[in-house]
Amino acid sequence: MAVEEEGLRVFQSVKIKIGEAKNLPTYPGPNKMRDCYCTVNLDQEEVFRTKIVEKSLCPFYGEDFYCEIPRSFRHLSFYVFDRDVFRRDSIIGKVAIQKEDLQKYHNRDTWFQLQHVDADSEVQGKVHLELRLGEVITDSGVVCHKLAVRILECRGLPIVNGQCDPYATVTLAGPCRSEAKKTKVKKKTNNPQFDEVFYFEVTRPCSYSRKSHFDFEEEDVDKLEIRVDLWNASNLKFGDEFLGELRVPLKVLRQSSPYEAWYFLQPRDNGSKSLKPGDLGSLRLNVVYTEDHVFSSDYYGPLRDLLLKSADVEPVSASAAHILGEVCREKQEAAVPLVRLLLHYGRVVPFISAIASAEVRRTQDPNTIFRGNSLTSKCIDETMKLAGMHYLHVTLKPTIEEICQGHRPCEIDPVRLKDGESLESNTENLRQYVDRVFKVITESGMSCPTVMCDIFFSLREAAAKRFQDDLDVRYTAVSSFVFLRFFAPAILSPNLFQLTPHHTDPQTSRTLTLVSKTIQTLGSLSKSKSASFKESYMAAFYEFFNEQKYADAVKNFLDLISSSGRRDPKSVQQPILLKEGFMIKRAQGRKRFGMKNFKKRWFRLTNHEFTYQKSKGDPPLCSIPLENVLAVEPLEEESFKMKNMFQVIQPERALYIQANNCVEAKAWTDTLTKLSQSNQKRLTMYHPSAYLNGHWLCCRASSDTAAGCSPCTGGLPANIQLDIDGDRETERIYTLFSSYMRKLEQMQEACGSRSVYDGPEQEEHAAFLIDDPRETYKTLKLVIAGVGALEREHAQRRRDKVKKTKYGSQEHPIGDKSFQSYVQQQSETPAHSM
Repeated sequence: MAVEEEGLRVFQSVKIKIGEAKNLPTYPGPNKMRDCYCTVNLDQEEVFRTKIVEKSLCPFYGEDFYCEIPRSFRHLSFYVFDRDVFRRDSIIGKVAIQKEDLQKYHNRDTWFQLQHVDADSEVQGKVHLELRLGEVITDSGVVCHKLAVRILECRGLPIVNGQCDPYATVTLAGPCRSEAKKTKVKKKTNNPQFDEVFYFEVTRPCSYSRKSHFDFEEEDVDKLEIRVDLWNASNLKFGDEFLGELRVPLKVLRQSSPYEAWYFLQPRDNGSKSLKPGDLGSLRLNVVYTEDHVFSSDYYGPLRDLLLKSADVEPVSASAAHILGEVCREKQEAAVPLVRLLLHYGRVVPFISAIASAEVRRTQDPNTIFRGNSLTSKCIDETMKLAGMHYLHVTLKPTIEEICQGHRPCEIDPVRLKDGESLESNTENLRQYVDRVFKVITESGMSCPTVMCDIFFSLREAAAKRFQDDLDVRYTAVSSFVFLRFFAPAILSPNLFQLTPHHTDPQTSRTLTLVSKTIQTLGSLSKSKSASFKESYMAAFYEFFNEQKYADAVKNFLDLISSSGRRDPKSVQQPILLKEGFMIKRAQGRKRFGMKNFKKRWFRLTNHEFTYQKSKGDPPLCSIPLENVLAVEPLEEESFKMKNMFQVIQPERALYIQANNCVEAKAWTDTLTKLSQSNQKRLTMYHPSAYLNGHWLCCRASSDTAAGCSPCTGGLPANIQLDIDGDRETERIYTLFSSYMRKLEQMQEACGSRSVYDGPEQEEHAAFLIDDPRETYKTLKLVIAGVGALEREHAQRRRDKVKKTKYGSQEHPIGDKSFQSYVQQQSETPAHSM
C-alpha cells in the first residue's frame, strides 16, 4: 500500500530482529523470575508479539518480523511485558525510536535501555487548531481584545483499553492567570470532529482607561499561551486518561491573525524523571527501515531495459545485473531486488542459467559446485524463497506441526540424555520423524513450482556438460540447493519460513536440528556418509539410512524436479493453507430477524476457499469459494466505530471483518485480493461503508442491492510474476547503484586500464570479475548515465517538495521532526539518501 505524493508512490517497510533482553528487574515474589514477551508497535498499535520466555530475567527471543507499513507513524516502539500467575500482563518498560532516527540504527545490532512507561509519555495523534484575535466593545463602551480558539478536529488518537472517547480542554495560561474550558466528549472515535470555539479575554477592559482603544498590552500577549490537552473520558474511578498536549504562544498572532495550523500532540513534561535510566534492563534489536520513493514506470525505462537484457549479454559478467552483484558489499543485497524484478518480467530463468553456466565453467572441482556465496547461489536462494514458499508449506508444515505438538524425546547424544530417557526409544522416535520428513519431500516432486524446475534443469545441464566423467554431478548440482539450501534450513528454523508462528522450545529445536542434519546428508548423495558427520552418535544413527532405497528415492525426486518437460498439473493441486488466525466478524444476516452481532472466529484461507470456524480445528461455520469473492475492500471506520475493518463482498452479501491491527488487515486484504483477482465477475464499484438501518451510509441509497458508489481498488494480481511491483524493484536497484557509485567508477577505471594494455592489475581493480573489459565498460557507461538521470529527477522532486510543503499542514504538522530533518538533509546534500 503506497502513499501517493506528487506523482510519486512512497512505500515504507521494516524488518526487525528482536534479539534478547538483559538484566530485567526482579519480580517482587519469592522466585524473582519473570515470564516475559516483547511486542512491536507502530506508535501504540501492536503489530507483532513474540512468544513468552518463562522464568528468566535475560530472555532470549531471536525472532524476526517483516511488514509493509500501511500508514504514517511517529515512533516504532517495543514493549516488554511480564505475564504473571493471574494471566495479567504488566509493562516492564519500552524502547521508542522516532521515525527520523531509524536510519541511525540501520541494520546494526544495538542495545537499547528500556524506559519507563506512563500515560504522560504514551502520546500519538494530531490536532487542528485556529486562533483569532478580535476586538469587542463592552456594555460600558470600552474596547477589549478577545481571543477565539477553535478546536476543529483530531486525527489518529490512541485507543486505550479498546476504546477512545476523547474530549479537549483549552487553557489560556500566563504568569498570573489560568482559564480553562472544555469541549463535549466524542464517543467511540479516535478521529473526533469537535469544531467548537472558545472565547478568552486577552486584555481586560480596565487597562484601557489610560490608553487608546485600539492598542493592546503587547507584553501581556508575549507572556500568554494557549494549552490544549486531550483526554480519554473514562467510566472508571481512576479518572480520565491523558492523551497528549500542545502549547501555542500567542505571539504567533503577530505573524498572522487568524492563525491556523495542525499540531502533533506532545507528552506532558512533568519534570519528575527521578528514576535512573538503566534500572529496567535493556533490549537488543536490529532494525532495517526502508522508504522507497517510486516514480511512474517510464522514468525507469533505460535502467530497467539494461537489467532485463542481462541474460542475453555476452559474456554475462558484462551485464548490468552481474555488475550490480560485483559492486554490492553483500551479494544478498543485489540478489533480492534483482530476482524480484526478473521474476516480474519472466526473465529470471534465463539470467540464472547464464550466470550458473559461467560459474560452472570457472569451477575446478565437482565437489565444490555451487557451494560458495556467489551471485548465482544467492539468486537461486531468493527465487526459491519467493516461488517455493507455498510448496514448502504444503510439503513440510503438517509434519513440522506434528513434531512441535508431539514433544517426543529424540536426543541421541549419550552425553545429553536426561534422567529416565532411553537411548533406544529416542533413536526410534527420531528415526520415525526422519522417515516421515524424507517421504513427504521425495514424494512432492509434482508440486515443485515450474520456475524452480526450470532453474534446476539448467543447473543439471551445465554441471553434466562441464564434468562429463562425474555421473553424480547432475544430481549434486541440484541437491545442493533443494536439500541443503531449501528444505534443511526450513526444518532447522521453521519460524523463519512461517511454518511455525514463533521459535520452537529447546527440546523441539534440538529434534529439528537432528532431523535437518540427517535429511541434508541423505539429500547430498555424498560418497562417504559417515565422514559427513563430526559426531560419532550421528554417524551411528545414519546407519539406519544406508540402504540403496534412500539414494534411489533422492535420485528419482531430483530427476523429476529437474526434467525439462515437467509442468505442474492442476489435477494434483491440493488446497494450500495461505493464512489463518483469529479475527472478529459481523453476523452476515442470513436470517431475517435477530441481532447481527460481532463474534471472534478462527479464519482460514487456502488457494481454494475462505472459511471461518468457532475455534481452530472445528468444522467450518461458513465457507466462501474464492470464485465467489467479487471484491475485497476496506470498510470505513464510521460504519461501526471500529478500526482495521475490511469487507469480503459476495454475490448476495458482504462479510464484515475486523483484523487485530493495520498490518494484519493489509496482509489479509492483499492475499484475498490476489487470489480473487482473476474472477470473471469481479466488481468495479463497491460501497465503502456498511448497509445499516435501511440504507448505505456512504451514498444513502435505500436498496441493499444498489450498485456501488466508489471504484474498487486495483489490488494485486494472483500471478507471482505480477505480484511484484517492477518499478519499486528498479527503484531499489537504482538506490544500490547510487550508493555504490564510487565502486562503479573504480570498475570503469579497471576496464579502461585493461583494455589499453594487459599489464599488472592495480590492487583495487583486482576485486572485480571482468571477462571482457570493452563490453563491461560499455554497460557501465550506460548504467552510470541511467543512475545519474534518476538522481537528478529525485533531487528536483525533493527541492519541489520542500518548496511546496507548508509546515503546519495536515501532512506535516508542527512538531513533525521527520519533515524538519528532511528539509535539513536537502539543504546539506543533493544525493538520493533513501
